[in-house]
Amino acid sequence: MLILSVESTCDETAVAVTRNGREVLTDQIFSQADLHAVYGGVVPEIASRSHVEVISQLADRALQEAGVSRGELDAVAVSYAPGLIGAVLVGVSFAKSVAFGLGIPLIPVHHIRGHIAANYIAYPELEPPFVCLAISGGNTLLVDVRGYTDMRVLGCTRDDAAGECFDKTARVLGLGYPGGKPVDQLSQGGDDKKYPLPVGHVEGHPYDFSFSGLKTAVINLVHNAEQKGEELDKPSLCASFSAAVSESLVPRTMAACRELGYGKLVTAGGVAANSRIRADFRAAAEAEGVKLYVPPLKLCGDNAAMIGCQGYYEYLAGNTAGMDLNAYANREL
Repeated sequence: MLILSVESTCDETAVAVTRNGREVLTDQIFSQADLHAVYGGVVPEIASRSHVEVISQLADRALQEAGVSRGELDAVAVSYAPGLIGAVLVGVSFAKSVAFGLGIPLIPVHHIRGHIAANYIAYPELEPPFVCLAISGGNTLLVDVRGYTDMRVLGCTRDDAAGECFDKTARVLGLGYPGGKPVDQLSQGGDDKKYPLPVGHVEGHPYDFSFSGLKTAVINLVHNAEQKGEELDKPSLCASFSAAVSESLVPRTMAACRELGYGKLVTAGGVAANSRIRADFRAAAEAEGVKLYVPPLKLCGDNAAMIGCQGYYEYLAGNTAGMDLNAYANREL
């Protein structure tokens, strides 16, 4: 089954062609990072306008590089939630026009389900059930993946997402946008114990996360140092920050693995690219005897291949949509 898939929930425009949910024929991605870097974060109006400008060209290029004609497509899948509403609307509108024009099924895909499915591309042997920690710029979710389309949220962030905290930390340190990569790189030579930082807990909800206190602590620490004329050890602050995020994520996730007993743990999303988090999960999984699946770096960020992969399983489950499909800024998994 050949699926043309579209992703436009934030600041990457992507169009892919996939076969049977596991094989990627092409994945075309246009990053807007340079457009937003000057503002220190994503500007929704700029993101939407850029999606409009490039999405049709990306689709043409994807079909050409995959060696697939429009008439050979069996369906079109699109990430319809969650995300920046104007950006999501561009992708949904484009996908609807393709489905209508070609007379093929339209498959709505939840963005986080797509991130989870990225692991199916990297690991052909991976099948549910498993525990997944989905950590991206706007979402932090701990998920019980019972089946390809049967999922239950075990816990989520009560405030900021982990990825947002990386971006805010990078901005206050003058490292630019997006923040994950420069914070990770700078942390390599730092002392992760030099700056004690808080690890949030939500009383009575062992699988929920909270990162607002950590974000505020970093911002206050930097501002206080500037006001006093003190020099910050930026590598050590980045290392201490990364360690605090990892300390929030890893123990909760491993506790969920022990409770459910699946023996398989999956990570997904842009924050899963962080070297400290990846290393801590590897060590914890080995200690617990759990098989760990970590997507390659190219599949951690937003892409359309993951939407096509999950779209295949949504189609098999009968989850298709009509021309009344809408875009949503927030939507339950």
